[in-house]
Amino acid sequence: MDRIEKLCADRGMRMTEQRRVVARVLASSQDHPDVEELHRRAHAIDPHISIATVYRTMRLFEEAGVVERHDFGDGRSRYEELTDDHHDHLIDTKTGRVIEFFDEEIEKLKEAIAQRLGYRLIGHKLELYGAPIDEN
Repeated sequence: MDRIEKLCADRGMRMTEQRRVVARVLASSQDHPDVEELHRRAHAIDPHISIATVYRTMRLFEEAGVVERHDFGDGRSRYEELTDDHHDHLIDTKTGRVIEFFDEEIEKLKEAIAQRLGYRLIGHKLELYGAPIDEN
C-alpha cells in the first residue's frame, strides 16, 4: 500500500480498485500531472477507468488532504502528493516542466519579511516562472 492509499484509509475513505490505481499512478509520478495525464496513465493499467472517475477521485483526494492541486498558469489543475516536505516550484514557461526546489536562504528571507511586517509566517507557496537563459 502506498502513502496515498494509507492516508485515504486512515481518513476512512473507501478505496475502490480504481481509486487505488489512481493513487498508485500519482504516487509513482515524478512530475505534476493533470487529470488527463493521470487518466492516460491509469487507463494503461485499467482500461475501464473513465476520465470522470479520475476527476472525482482527485477531488476526493484533495478534500481528504492527501493531494495538493496547483494552478501553474497553463489552465490545467496539476496534482502532487501532499507531504510534510516543503518545497517551492519553478515553472518553465516554454515547456511547462515543473522543477521542485528548496532554498534555505529563501526560507529565511520569507520569515524575515513576515516578521518585519509584524507577522509570524504560518504557511506559504512560492512559484517562480521562467524561460531558459540560453533562449532568446
